[in-house]
Amino acid sequence: MADRDKRGPEPARKSRGTGRSTEPLDRAEGSETDEERRRRRAQFLRELNEAKELRDRVQPRRARAARMRQQMRMRTFRW
Repeated sequence: MADRDKRGPEPARKSRGTGRSTEPLDRAEGSETDEERRRRRAQFLRELNEAKELRDRVQPRRARAARMRQQMRMRTFRW
């Protein structure tokens, strides 16, 4: 408990946002163009694939098990 007093006040935590920029929008939020949506989606998918590759490198055993489960799912799937 004494350590807590020595550190000083705790920093204020950031609130969780939607991840969008804080700059004001000139138009209503519902009227984004298809091009903007596609660009954001492509960026998201690139980051998602990068995160999956990193996880597979860091946890090779878990990645191998996941590949095996996926193969079994594909073998047992009926068209």
